[in-house]
Amino acid sequence: MQTGAAQCGFGTPGMLMAGKALLDKKPNPSDKDIMDAPGGHLCRCTGYKSISKAVEIAIEKNK
Repeated sequence: MQTGAAQCGFGTPGMLMAGKALLDKKPNPSDKDIMDAPGGHLCRCTGYKSISKAVEIAIEKNK
């Protein structure tokens, strides 16, 4: 993956679903929206920065 957002695979399905749900709801979310999207999903591998970057890349690719 371009950003390294997928690490261990344990939290990846939930993070993907949360990111997809966010983009379905808000095609152009704010940085706060992106940071809030994972909600209760915990990720000890990435610190969420690479996950947020992956969502930003998805937004750019869908424009």
